[in-house]
Amino acid sequence: MEETKAIKVSNLGKRYTIGKQKNASLRSTLSNVFKSAAAKGDDFWAIRDINFEINRGDIVGIIGKNGAGKSTLLKVLSQITKPTTGRIEINGRVASLLEVGTGFHPELTGRENIYLNGTILGMTRKEVKEKFNDIVEFSGVKQFIDTPVKHYSSGMYVRLAFSVAAHLEPEILIIDEVLAVGDAEFQKKCIGKMSDVAAEGRTVLFVSHDMGAISSLCTKGFYLEKGTIIKEGPVDEVVEHYLNSSTKGTDLIKKYKEFAFNEWDEKVVLHNVKLINEQKEEILNATIDQTIGIQVEFEVLDSKGVYPIPNIHISNSLGGKLLVSIAPNASNQFSSKGKHFATAWIPKNFLNNNYFKIGVAITTFSPFQVHVSDYDAINFEVLDSDLNSNFRNGYVGKIDGLIRPDLYWEFENND
Repeated sequence: MEETKAIKVSNLGKRYTIGKQKNASLRSTLSNVFKSAAAKGDDFWAIRDINFEINRGDIVGIIGKNGAGKSTLLKVLSQITKPTTGRIEINGRVASLLEVGTGFHPELTGRENIYLNGTILGMTRKEVKEKFNDIVEFSGVKQFIDTPVKHYSSGMYVRLAFSVAAHLEPEILIIDEVLAVGDAEFQKKCIGKMSDVAAEGRTVLFVSHDMGAISSLCTKGFYLEKGTIIKEGPVDEVVEHYLNSSTKGTDLIKKYKEFAFNEWDEKVVLHNVKLINEQKEEILNATIDQTIGIQVEFEVLDSKGVYPIPNIHISNSLGGKLLVSIAPNASNQFSSKGKHFATAWIPKNFLNNNYFKIGVAITTFSPFQVHVSDYDAINFEVLDSDLNSNFRNGYVGKIDGLIRPDLYWEFENND
């Protein structure tokens, strides 16, 4: 493999057998010798026919829906799981952070686990000692560094595990969605640290459902579906392909099923959230020059102490928050028992040509209580319109930005 390459994968596959009996008796084991392989269980390929090359210094984002094979791929690359088929060539030491509970010995203290991981990576005790203070400071667990990690919370565990993996200078750093366990501030620190690692010429593989983090951090992307890579290339192109695939057809509208209670409380139930036009007809997407409404249908089951106020959250498809709108003077409007409808109208020539996500919450503000919420209620696309020619004034290229308001312009001439 060329020196510029960090990882090369050829025809990689991992097969599991579903339904195969474990802890079988000697009699059944001997009996199975004479049965066909098919009789022992069904084969399931978690990943199959995977081929790619990753250069040194690449930051690769791996995306896909749950069950697409992302975690299996990382486990195989980390040599935690043995592949069924194919070949992996790795140029350098690998440190991985895949799931809470892996990589550390629970009976050892944080300090002892730091040195243990350094030894596994082939570092001397002196080399680890030089990095020790940086590791502890970054993790924020100094007070508990001499406590066995089995007593750590999941957040503390992840903070220390990431800090160890990032600071012990492996040539290849592999990170799964486990960072979601940490708080927002620590996640931001981790993103910055991974960027620093790549700037030093090391390689990062990163799995996340946070498209904003993937887009801001990574340079290259892999989109997995049903165990195979269906799109790879520049990360922005891969993310766009994934989002387009995820929001087609009926996936654009997420509806709520009728139910008697919800996970937040038993006072308010959210029944439906939909995108509508000015005629109050349900639509899947909109054009820039179209006024659209976000209609929220909910039911108050117990009105005692409940003054529900609907609010909507509009984000771009990468999770970047655009705005929050709270229904004005609504606390008494919806305080009675029964079904209610609230619609937030978004004026035409406001949202730009883009993909958007609508979140909804029903809240009593005094005393504060979120009765029910869903921050991924609707995903839809705003399309450009040929009727918007006055706004474009002859320009035919892409206009950046999340909003495209029709602003008032004033002109003056100095004669």
